[in-house]
Amino acid sequence: ESLAVRQIIVNFAAIYLPTIMTSENMKKATLILFLTLLTLTIHAQQQATAVRFGFLSYEAVMQSMPDYAVMQENMKQLRQQYEAEQHRSEDEFNKKYEEFLDGQASFPKTILRKRQSELQELLDKNVAFKHESQRLLEAAEADAKAPLASRINAVLVQLGMNRGYAFILNTDQNSALFINPAMGEDVTEEVKAALK
Repeated sequence: ESLAVRQIIVNFAAIYLPTIMTSENMKKATLILFLTLLTLTIHAQQQATAVRFGFLSYEAVMQSMPDYAVMQENMKQLRQQYEAEQHRSEDEFNKKYEEFLDGQASFPKTILRKRQSELQELLDKNVAFKHESQRLLEAAEADAKAPLASRINAVLVQLGMNRGYAFILNTDQNSALFINPAMGEDVTEEVKAALK
């Protein structure tokens, strides 16, 4: 927009300055130029404050979707499967450890070292499984949320285009401490309704 303002000034100067040679005409030209610049400045400020945007709680919208409850139930079942396997592994370790403690005094040194090595290996596998299962659960949840997020994003793009928003802000995690209601509009409920 500042390029347009410059072009107007250049055109004004090219057309009127050659005809203005007297000081009386120069005063008039300066006044006209000043008024033109003032008008353009006011117009630019009005355009700058006319930015409209929407805002919403993305997480609240996602949690209101019917598919979210299904996804949560699937994740709960998967989590329970991993936990059951983890408990089974821990029980196996505890059983072997108790056997080791019971026979520790009677084992020859080679068997003692072998059993200690087996216990350490079992412990390491259990820890690795716990970390891997956590990673897999997080990946599964991200994969399960992806289609939900895609649907939300499509609705947001359509809503933003229809309303003429410059952007739509996600207010989750206190990302926006203040939103001027004259400029921003809460679209949370409208997006929830569109996704039902």
